[in-house]
Formats: sequence, structure tokens, C-alpha cells
Amino acid sequence: MNVQAATDQALQMRKNIITMLHAAGSGHPGGSLSCTDIVSALYFGGVMNYDPLNPDDPNRDRFILAKGHAAPALYAALAQAGFFPEEELTTLRKLGTRLQGHPDSTLLPGVEVSTGSLGQGLSIGAGLAAGLRLQKSPARVFVVLGDGECEEGQVWEAATFAAFEKLGSLIAIVDTNGLQIDGQVDQVCASGTLQDKFASFGWEVYEVDGHDMAALIDLFTTLKNSDTPAPKAVIAHTVKGKGVSFMENQVGWHGKAPNDEQTEQALAELNGEVSRG
Repeated sequence: MNVQAATDQALQMRKNIITMLHAAGSGHPGGSLSCTDIVSALYFGGVMNYDPLNPDDPNRDRFILAKGHAAPALYAALAQAGFFPEEELTTLRKLGTRLQGHPDSTLLPGVEVSTGSLGQGLSIGAGLAAGLRLQKSPARVFVVLGDGECEEGQVWEAATFAAFEKLGSLIAIVDTNGLQIDGQVDQVCASGTLQDKFASFGWEVYEVDGHDMAALIDLFTTLKNSDTPAPKAVIAHTVKGKGVSFMENQVGWHGKAPNDEQTEQALAELNGEVSRG
């Protein structure tokens, strides 16, 4: 279990997220920072099988960022893992860049599918899992969704299909930070308890602190090695904007970039140079 390595990479990811959003002048810091530890656990905690030198390895595990607006978190992980130069991160959202505002699989190695239209990632993941089973592949499919995204009906159609088809290799991780662009998730369109909903569709359901690196790696490793037939759902409790004091739990930081002063403060906090807020 590479807890320290994943923790260190998560810190660097947060710095890269702030830096690239500042350079772009637009983007989504809140949801990128909330899922950073989840993504780092998968890529740097010894969980997922991947090779940046052979990104199309048929036996690789698949990662899908269903909440595509959190692309900075995925880009930071891919760059730090060696899929492309880290210096390219500051081209985010600029004309001609490979780093679009939402992930584009036709441009960037390591991006499995283009995402951004919320609600579709789990359907794609279910389809991939079904196809990989036909190929008798050992690969696992990890899908990171947002809790606000789970208000999309297509999510539950995919959940029905995955349970009916017994797609045990499919692991959905819900970045449950309680906020979405319009406010608190339970006030925009309350849909009940996610744990109960996934369970009612026939999924195995687990809960975890989405910022506890050791717990994340331990759970993801256990689920990856499981041979039970039901798909797995992980409700990861997170903080929107995690790591930057003035962004944490603030819905206003869903979709705006920090200015010069805010960037300086955020990086100083992440570097431990100043106390948080």
C-alpha cells in the first residue's frame, strides 16, 4: 500500500490544479480538489494497473471521470504519472491545447473516454465492463461520479443494467461533497440516501472518508481483488475545495478560477508556508 506516495502525489496534484486554473482563467476548482485524493489513491496507491508508455495495453484498468468538469484533477494525475509532460498543464483550456475543459480521449493519452455531459460516465463504464467480460479480461473499470451528477436519470438506468448483468468488475466512486453548481445537493433535487439507492438497485455499497488515503487505498484494493458478481459503489465523503481554506465547502468555487492573490494564498497554504484561514 503506497500511502505516502499517494499522499505526496495528491498534494502535488492540488498545487497543479490551482496553477493550471489560474493560468487558464477559468475552470472548476471545487470539484477537482474534492476528488483529488480519490484519483491519487487509484493512480499512485498501487491500485490501478496502467502503463504510461503503453496507454492502450488491453489489460489495463479503465478510469472514467464521469464528472468531466473536474478534468484538472485527472490531467494532474496523468501528467504526474508520466502520460504527458507536466509543463503542458498550464495550457489548460487554451486554443489548440490537448487539455480541453472536459477530457477528450481523441487528444490526450490516458483519457479513456470523452466526458462532460453529466450522467453518461456510468453508462460508458457499464458498457466497458460488459465488453471486457466478453474478452475475458482481468481489467477493472473505475468510474468517479459527483453526488450532484447522481440526480441524472441515466445514472440509474446504468445502475440497473450493471446489477442485472452482474458486472462485478465495475466500481463506481461517488465524490460526495454535498454541493453542486446551484447549491446544496439535497436542496436542489433531494434524491434520498445514495447508499440506499445503490443497494436497492442490487449493488454492493461501501462508505469511506474520501480524504483518508490509507482507507481509500485499502478499500479500492479490496474491491479490485473481489470476485463477487455485483457491481460495487463507494460513497466517498469529501469536502468541496479540499486543501484550500477559502474554497472549502464554498459553492461559489464550483466554477471559477483564482486570481493572482488567491492563487498565491492557495499555493502558500498547500506549501505549508502560511496557516490556513
